[in-house]
Amino acid sequence: MKKTLLSIAFLSAGLAFVPATFAQDAPPSSGNYQSSQPLGSGNWLIDLSVGRTDGYSRNSDFGSGFGSGSGSLFNNKNGRRTGYSVLGGYRWKVGPDLGLGVEAGYADLGNYKLSNLGSSGSVNQLSTQNALHGWMLGGNGRINLLPQWYISAHAGYFHANNNGGAYNDTLHQDLFHGGDRGGYYAGIGTGWDINERFGLGVKYDYFHASAGSIHDVPTNADFGVRRSTGIVSLDAEYRF
Repeated sequence: MKKTLLSIAFLSAGLAFVPATFAQDAPPSSGNYQSSQPLGSGNWLIDLSVGRTDGYSRNSDFGSGFGSGSGSLFNNKNGRRTGYSVLGGYRWKVGPDLGLGVEAGYADLGNYKLSNLGSSGSVNQLSTQNALHGWMLGGNGRINLLPQWYISAHAGYFHANNNGGAYNDTLHQDLFHGGDRGGYYAGIGTGWDINERFGLGVKYDYFHASAGSIHDVPTNADFGVRRSTGIVSLDAEYRF
């Protein structure tokens, strides 16, 4: 355990040291992205977002997708859900207006019902809702068109937890076999940097994962389940 902690400490120190060393030889840049920092410098960051989700599953009935005629952003035939994500990472200034970085974090796309706060209902509905949730690992980029106005994008690997995801539909004789599955996420956003440390914006993220298979007993056929969820979020990022 001690060796693991030491390795993490050395790796973290190295990530911070490399761009700092590079920045010593780089002239200051007054570009739109982190204008007070020289090229090659970087920042650790924390990103928090919360928004409304919409899920869709091929060959299953978990939900319906944006643009499918199921309703508006806030209501659909299966009910919108509240989702969130928490990300941490490091981003380097690679151009006067451009930053590129890496990130890791966690997203939950609808297993919590905030309207139950202060009532007898459960806020944590993870065991019954079975909305997609899992760990994220990827890269991100940001371009500042003005010192305050930015456009952002990110994408990467999404390890989705499907809550075991097994059921038996006695009416149609369908058996569903799920479990943890790999997938991907991608998103784009825009917003306003209040200062060089803190920014607020909006973004749209798309999550996709394989969720196992459905076995139809009468026909002895298997159908792959593909689960996807979109989320429109308010986003806040702090850089330090």
